[in-house]
Amino acid sequence: MSLRAPARFSAATLAESMQSALDYEIASEKASSLGRAGDAVAKSMALLRAYDGEAAERRLLLKQAADAVWAYFIQRELCGLRRHDDAIREYGIPREVLVRLGAK
Repeated sequence: MSLRAPARFSAATLAESMQSALDYEIASEKASSLGRAGDAVAKSMALLRAYDGEAAERRLLLKQAADAVWAYFIQRELCGLRRHDDAIREYGIPREVLVRLGAK
């Protein structure tokens, strides 16, 4: 006599639930990473706006801001967000930072 496992424990159902759990974890990590990248942009924009000193140090802040914005844009694209106009407005990213990313 052989026994059959209940349908809810079948290999196909188990594989689907594992894939669903993995998809959830990946989406969660993407969202967390996007949040951290957004925090870095906000911090770099605040430092850039608050700075009122020598041009050499300002160039360093501009480079750091451009790096943070670039990383944020890449993370947005990985999350499926292709247009960055809303992020540029939200964070108040100045043109001088965008030019360093290749914007015209």
